[in-house]
Amino acid sequence: MSKPLVSILIPFKNTEGFIAECLKSIINQSYTNWEAIFVDDHSEDSSQQNVKEFANQDSRIKLYNNNGNGIIEALRTAFENSSGSYITRMDSDDIMSSDRLEVMLNSLLKHGKAHLAVGQVKYFRSDGVSDGYARYERWINKLTATGSNYSEIYKECVIPSPCWMLHRDDFIACEGFEPNRYPEDYDLAFRFYKADYKCIPCDKVLLHWRDYSTRTSRTHEHYAINYFLDIKVHYFLELDYNPNRPLTIWGAGNKGKNVAKLLIEKKVPFYWICDNKKKIGKHIYGQELYNFDYLLQLNHPQSIVTVANDHEQQEIRQYFSDNGMKSMIDYFFFC
Repeated sequence: MSKPLVSILIPFKNTEGFIAECLKSIINQSYTNWEAIFVDDHSEDSSQQNVKEFANQDSRIKLYNNNGNGIIEALRTAFENSSGSYITRMDSDDIMSSDRLEVMLNSLLKHGKAHLAVGQVKYFRSDGVSDGYARYERWINKLTATGSNYSEIYKECVIPSPCWMLHRDDFIACEGFEPNRYPEDYDLAFRFYKADYKCIPCDKVLLHWRDYSTRTSRTHEHYAINYFLDIKVHYFLELDYNPNRPLTIWGAGNKGKNVAKLLIEKKVPFYWICDNKKKIGKHIYGQELYNFDYLLQLNHPQSIVTVANDHEQQEIRQYFSDNGMKSMIDYFFFC
């Protein structure tokens, strides 16, 4: 039986300092039937030349120029030029664990279509990883270990963008890179969730995720907080909101206010609750703020929680539990 071809899609722009390490990690994969499709998004450094040198030595490495501009167009170009039965993505500044393709492909061959292979990640940075990234790493790896990634999809992107794999047919069925919504990786994660592709639990680190100050996710406007909230509200209203139930926002900080603005723009009615005595009884955007226990006066409500403090989140979760409310049905943490 022939081994399936895996297409690795790699957009890149100005990553000359890292792209050779990425290429070497692909070449050194234990699974060898792959094609690496690099798409240059108008680099101004020597990164394209670096890819050319590797491509001249290994026919599995292919190089194209972006048909348009930006990472979504680059990903589309990569996919259009791919032919593998299985699709995965990689970032040109990261490093694959040597068994990544083998582990992911074996998982998919075992579980079949409508499944998504994911892997644990390890951040690294020359001057040390920040506490925030370390906490994100622990959080996403805990979800990945049990395949419960979607259980907290409204908090952050629960599928590491350079560390997933699925069958080509499933990728096409969930519209692949067709939408123009940023952040494109978070939007794709929501479409995996919408399609109900089951995440296969994984207890191995399959991606070494590089962090540095000029990384696109840190600097580009498309990865600003307002874009994340737009996507969260968009998919919540499409997938989990029940218009026959009263909706509440819990929390009146900046994120709560931004969610309120989006709901008002979309003409979605809601109640607003918090436990800040200075805000209870006041009006923001024409909405009165109630004490949090007003929730119990509502008939079978749904709640969007925008409180970021970890300790307060634990107390809120306990409150929901004490009142028989369930996560991802009755309440959704947006941070």
